[in-house]
Amino acid sequence: MALSQSQTKRKQVHLFYYPECEDLARKVAAQSNNITLQTIKWRSFDDGFPNIYINNAQDLRGQHVAFLASFSSTGVIFEQLSVIYLLPRLFVASLTLVLPFFPTGSFERMEDEGDVATAFTLSRMLTNIPISRGGPTSLLIYDIHALQERFYFGDHVLPLFETGIPLLKQRLHQLPDADNIVVAFPDDGAWKRFHKLLDLFPMVVCTKVREGDKRIVRLKEGNPAGCHVVIVDDLVQSGGTLYECQKVLAAHGAVKVSAYVTHGVFPNRSWERFTHKNEGSEKAFAYFWITDSCPLTVKAIANKAPFEVLSLAGSIADALQI
Repeated sequence: MALSQSQTKRKQVHLFYYPECEDLARKVAAQSNNITLQTIKWRSFDDGFPNIYINNAQDLRGQHVAFLASFSSTGVIFEQLSVIYLLPRLFVASLTLVLPFFPTGSFERMEDEGDVATAFTLSRMLTNIPISRGGPTSLLIYDIHALQERFYFGDHVLPLFETGIPLLKQRLHQLPDADNIVVAFPDDGAWKRFHKLLDLFPMVVCTKVREGDKRIVRLKEGNPAGCHVVIVDDLVQSGGTLYECQKVLAAHGAVKVSAYVTHGVFPNRSWERFTHKNEGSEKAFAYFWITDSCPLTVKAIANKAPFEVLSLAGSIADALQI
């Protein structure tokens, strides 16, 4: 039987990954016979500096290559960049860097002369990835925190900005109360970036107002009464805003409150405040959905209610064929 045009054009991709991304990498490879997992020996010399070896490097000539990265801390970025910078020099046909969570910039506020924009620094480092035989490196990022950061990248890299929202929409339609869902945004920023993707749902918008020295979450617009309300944002750190938003929604009559964030950062195990073993937390959030963009968090919250992981694997596999 003759293959269709779309089938004949599918690329065979060799997928490398950083060790903490192994679970996600295997899920991505399981999505398609056109994706083959490859391995790297991640070791260190006695002085602590990386001692890295890319297996079967000569076999990569003329091949499409991808690298699944996790910049979970400053200590792991250097060794991954060392690999990322080398791959194009192995005469690969193309390189795609998959960085599900772009970590810098989530706290940065450029308000005073002397503030350092580390998000711009990281963007410049990625922009300087050598060009491969097929052209600039493709860079896949999900729900970048500050939308202006997409303009930090130079012309030597091709950023592809995707979102995890389709995974949330699919999950919401599976719920027994799918016809009673209201989407809530914790602030105007979340509404601006996500409301067009969720316009089939009724919406509620919260806002933060200053009262003395405190910032208080208030209901700005919409009616959550009698509904299952799902708070949507791009990431969570300590979770304080989500908790305050939940209280406001419950006070205005929401019968159930859940949350979705693409990136469950949760520094210092801050996810623990949301687990159902904590007194009162079961009343707070029915579900807490995150993606597997932050693999260390995924391992930490495994099998702990109310958390559910919505995997990016299918979306990543599709993007590797672009």
